[in-house]
Amino acid sequence: MAISSNNPVLVPPTTRTPIPPYTPHQPASRSLLPPLGTSFLLHAGSSLAVYALGRATDRAEAKDWLWPSGMVVNAWWQAVGMRVVFDGVKLADAWDELTWREKLLLGGVTAWGSRLFYRLVSRSLARGTDDPRYDSLKSQPGFWTSALFKSYLPEALFQTLITLPFTAPFRLTPAPHALAGNPWTAWDTFSVGLWGSGMALSALADVQLLPAHTGKVQTSGVWSLVRHPTALGDALVHLSFPLLTLATPFWNTWYLLGPAAEYAYLRFWFVGGDAGEDEQVAQYAREDTRKWNDWKNWAKDVNSFWPGFNAIANKWSYIVIACGAGTVVLERAVRNWASPRLV
Repeated sequence: MAISSNNPVLVPPTTRTPIPPYTPHQPASRSLLPPLGTSFLLHAGSSLAVYALGRATDRAEAKDWLWPSGMVVNAWWQAVGMRVVFDGVKLADAWDELTWREKLLLGGVTAWGSRLFYRLVSRSLARGTDDPRYDSLKSQPGFWTSALFKSYLPEALFQTLITLPFTAPFRLTPAPHALAGNPWTAWDTFSVGLWGSGMALSALADVQLLPAHTGKVQTSGVWSLVRHPTALGDALVHLSFPLLTLATPFWNTWYLLGPAAEYAYLRFWFVGGDAGEDEQVAQYAREDTRKWNDWKNWAKDVNSFWPGFNAIANKWSYIVIACGAGTVVLERAVRNWASPRLV
């Protein structure tokens, strides 16, 4: 049946930005500007609020709480929230519009952020005081005056880049013919397995730092693989996000900025990573000779971030890999049961 030119078809508005122009596996880079702008406004505004709260209470750790929670909120806002608020779509319909890969992406970010947020907040409540890692920083003259520009806003910029691979895909609309057939690939399987291994590594590292270990340097379990297993786990999780879009029309090389920014933050900026290790070791040398000697022996055999060749003979390497394989099996079972769209 022909459609009369006198009866135009009304197209509902959408917050998704059409990709101009379409190429098979690379949306135009300028299409990334709207999600980047939204992310920066959200993270910068949140950082300002948390800075004001921290300055009023003299506790800097609230910005650590914002790290995972802010990124989860950003992902949900750009994936679902904008459709509900600006397009008038019902929440359930906005969720149903998401493809299986998009739901995996959103679910993966949510699981990562929720676990990390719970760990940070529960430790803070049990401690009752600010994170000791910030004590030496706050003792410096004018800390709060300069912290906004040296710490809070720069971290908002890091978050803006890190969230790119799990916010931009929700804002892009490929050309209609791009949606024809995007089968599950080995890259998708690898991404799911990498996410599972990263989550397992971080979770095991936290569990193995139980209060019973207080008073000594933890060097067993996954801590025998690297000195910062939680950071390595987070890096693997964030690398999995852009890989999940690799076989889709939403893929963009710039998505790799996300895991690159996460890696740079963990290695060179975050006080709990390499950047803060020297201060921790200096504290051991001042206050606990036993811990200092334990750390020196540990550092001789175990790398800071990336596992060495000795990890090949370490059973914990295979336990972490097995957790990733288990995640792949679970995802496939759920996908086969649900039979969702795969784009």
